[in-house]
Amino acid sequence: MAQVATSLNIPDEQRPLDQIPISPVGGEHDGTESKPREEPQSAQEQLTVFHSPEGFTVKHPLMNKWTLWFTKPAPPGKTGSDNWADLLKNVVTFDSVEEFWGIYNNITKTSDLAIKSDYHLFKDGVRPEWEDVQNKAGGKWAYQFKNKSNVPIDELWLHVMLAAIGETLEKEGDSEVMGVVVNVRRGLYRIGVWTRTTGGMIRPGPGVAGRTLEEGRETLLEIGRRFKEVLRLPEREAVEFAGHTESAHIGSSRAKAKYTV
Repeated sequence: MAQVATSLNIPDEQRPLDQIPISPVGGEHDGTESKPREEPQSAQEQLTVFHSPEGFTVKHPLMNKWTLWFTKPAPPGKTGSDNWADLLKNVVTFDSVEEFWGIYNNITKTSDLAIKSDYHLFKDGVRPEWEDVQNKAGGKWAYQFKNKSNVPIDELWLHVMLAAIGETLEKEGDSEVMGVVVNVRRGLYRIGVWTRTTGGMIRPGPGVAGRTLEEGRETLLEIGRRFKEVLRLPEREAVEFAGHTESAHIGSSRAKAKYTV
């Protein structure tokens, strides 16, 4: 699959569908963007998104299927923990580049969300909850932007989503990234990357490659480095990783960092 992460050189504004690079009809992609064609040459020719944004017949599949979730603010007098299941909503599931852009261009920008709202973009079948069986042994890389007025949060969140669905936050075969999340709070924005493990040793099994403790640690650190690069943070700033278990017991904002890059 052609990668759809930061290499797309996304502008500050939302990227329109007619700027998506696609493979030439009937041929392999040669690494360059195809020019839009005026009209299909025949009724048998496949329709790309350039011919018909609504009725295209060609899709460019992602390596995984993804689900967008939304957490709305709790009603007055209640906290998010009181009725989390009621606040967390499954918005839509998609598995192609075209579907992603169609969704992104029709949802509320992060900068326009109400305080205590969240977007979660997770692999299909994984709920954005610590208790989910695929998350409970994992953790999260996170960074807080505390001066909200100077943060291009819409662009940053877009780049993080693209890095996730483009599979560029980790090396091929690592299978650590579960999803990404952005939190809108009164004094800050927080963006995070959820992982399947906390970097421990894994024994080999059916369809699972084993790894040592040091290999597990390096896998998590590499994800942190790539995440930091996507956020375009200066070297002096650090992103931190904490396990979900520790965050649940102590509080996500107070859990001690297991890794820092």
